[in-house]
Amino acid sequence: MAIGVTNAPEKSKSSGSIINDPQVRGIFYQAITIIILAVLIYWTIQNTVENLQRANIASGYGFLNGRAGFDLGQSLIAFTSDSTYGRALVVGFVNTVLVAITGIITATIIGFIVGVGRLSHNWIIAKLSLAYVEVFRNIPPLLVIFFWYSGVLAILPQARDALALPLDIYVSNRGVAFPRAIFGEGSQYTLFALIIAVVASFVFARYARQRQEATGQRLPVLSIVLGLLIGLPLITFLATGAPLTFDIPIAGKFNLTGGSVVGPEFMSLFLALSFYTAAFIAEIVRAGIRGVSKGQTEAAHALGIRPRLTTRLVVVPQAMRIIIPPLTSQYLNLTKNSSLAVAVGYADLVAVGGTILNQTGQAIEVVSIWLIVYLSLSLATSLFMNWYNARMALVER
Repeated sequence: MAIGVTNAPEKSKSSGSIINDPQVRGIFYQAITIIILAVLIYWTIQNTVENLQRANIASGYGFLNGRAGFDLGQSLIAFTSDSTYGRALVVGFVNTVLVAITGIITATIIGFIVGVGRLSHNWIIAKLSLAYVEVFRNIPPLLVIFFWYSGVLAILPQARDALALPLDIYVSNRGVAFPRAIFGEGSQYTLFALIIAVVASFVFARYARQRQEATGQRLPVLSIVLGLLIGLPLITFLATGAPLTFDIPIAGKFNLTGGSVVGPEFMSLFLALSFYTAAFIAEIVRAGIRGVSKGQTEAAHALGIRPRLTTRLVVVPQAMRIIIPPLTSQYLNLTKNSSLAVAVGYADLVAVGGTILNQTGQAIEVVSIWLIVYLSLSLATSLFMNWYNARMALVER
C-alpha cells in the first residue's frame, strides 16, 4: 500500500513590525543624530554671529594685513613692529616647528640611550636610567620648563660675565651666543653639492641593502655615506674659494655684541620638552627590546656575532616594529606641548596668536588658525611615521 507523501505547507513570512527591523532602527537613529548635530552647529554659528555683532567685531581674516605693532624676541625670518599680523603668525609657526623638530631629534637620541641603559648589566647605569625615567615621567612638563628657565638658566652669569667656551661661544643668563655664519657669493654651489650628496647617499644605501639581501655581502655603507656627505660639499666649498666668514660675538662691558644668540626662552622649552619626552621614549624602547625573542640574541651569538652588532643589527631592527607606533604618539605630544612656550615668553604660534587676539579681538579667527596649524602638523607627523612603520614591517613571502 503506497503511502502518499504530502508536502508541509510553507511557513508564511511574517512581515513583523517596522520598529523591530534592525536596518530601519539604524537608519532612524543615524537620522536623529545628524539632525541634532545640524541643530547644534546652526545654533553655535548663530550665537557666534550675534555676539560678534553685539561687540561690533568684524569677522574674517582681513586683520592679518594690519600692522602688528609689537616685536618678537626670537625670529628665524625678518620681522619688525611694522610687519603684518600674518607675518607674525608665520614667525610663530616657524618657531613652533623649530622647537618640535629639534625636540623630537634630541628626545629620540636621549630616549634610546636611556632605554638601552635600563637593560644594561651594569648596575649603576641601569639604576641611573631608572631614576631618570621615574623623575621626569612623574612631574608635569610645565614644571620641567620652569625648572630649566628659573632654576638653571636664570642663575647663569650676566652677559658681561658670560662663560667663555671654545669656538667663541658664550653662555649667560641671556642665552647662548655663538658665531654667525655669513655666506658669500658662490656658497649656493656648496648647498647644491650637499643636496647631491644626500640623494647619492640614499641611492647607495638602498643599493647596499638590496645587494646584502641578494648575496649576503655587506658594503661599508657608513664610511661611504660619510665620505659623500662631508667630502663632496667640502671639495665644492674649497673649489669655490671658501666663501664663508663669521660674525664673532664680542663680550662688551655690559652686553655681548655680534654673532647669533639663542635666548633662554627657547633653551628652557627645548630642554624641558626633550628631557620630559625622552623619559617616555625610553620606556617604549625598553618594552620594544623586551618584545624581541631571546632566541634571536642567542642565535646571533651562536653565529659568532659580537654583542654590540647583535644589538644593532638583530635586536633593534626587530624592536623598531614594536617601538614605532607608540613613538608616533610621543612625537605628537611633544609638538602639542610646545604650546606651553607662553609660560616663559617664547614666541611660538600660541604666544603670538594670543598677542594678536588681545589686540584685535578676532578670537574665532585666531583659534581657527591654531586648530588648522596643529592639526596639519599632527597629520603630517602621523603620515610620515605611518610610512616609516610600513617600511619597517615584516614582508611576508
